[in-house]
Amino acid sequence: MKKKIKQFAAVQMGYSFRSRLETMENGGVAVIQMKDLSLENTVVCSGLAKIDMDVLKDHHLVKKGDLVFRSRGQTTTAAILLEDPGKAVVAAPLLRIRITKPELVLPEYLNWFISQPEAQSFLTSRAKGTAQKMISKQALEDMDVFIPSIKKQKAIVELADLSGRESMILQTLAQKRDQYFSTVLMKLAKGEYNHEQSD
Repeated sequence: MKKKIKQFAAVQMGYSFRSRLETMENGGVAVIQMKDLSLENTVVCSGLAKIDMDVLKDHHLVKKGDLVFRSRGQTTTAAILLEDPGKAVVAAPLLRIRITKPELVLPEYLNWFISQPEAQSFLTSRAKGTAQKMISKQALEDMDVFIPSIKKQKAIVELADLSGRESMILQTLAQKRDQYFSTVLMKLAKGEYNHEQSD
């Protein structure tokens, strides 16, 4: 089955702040910005900026399970809110995606799907601007998503998660191996390894 995002989710523009954010340590509203989206495509809530906002409608608030889409720049992927951020809004130019038919699509699956080559190819073809690429709300809403059963979606998400963790472990091992060989070779260069016969 294939459906457009607008058929199972609501896409909303992030809140547009007219001036620079005046952050306050004990502000009542947290703001999700581009810097809060991790490379693992999750929203990191630990360092969210806090502000005071008088006028805030409920439809601006984000909740656990929402996706935050990077609509501007070279990276056009989304990040998922895996924890409750409390009273929080998404700042423009980010877009918020909220699944309206949870019986049809898992937020984690959509988050994975958006980062896949086919989806990225579609988004790139709809990007506007030369220096700064921009994906419109409408372009995102019109993106086709292949929707298997919820059971299959769960399996895909779990496998993708395992694959991602394996890649990180292999990367860490490669870095440690490089550091080890670098240390050994430097000792060799300094003549600190003399158990082998030297020239």
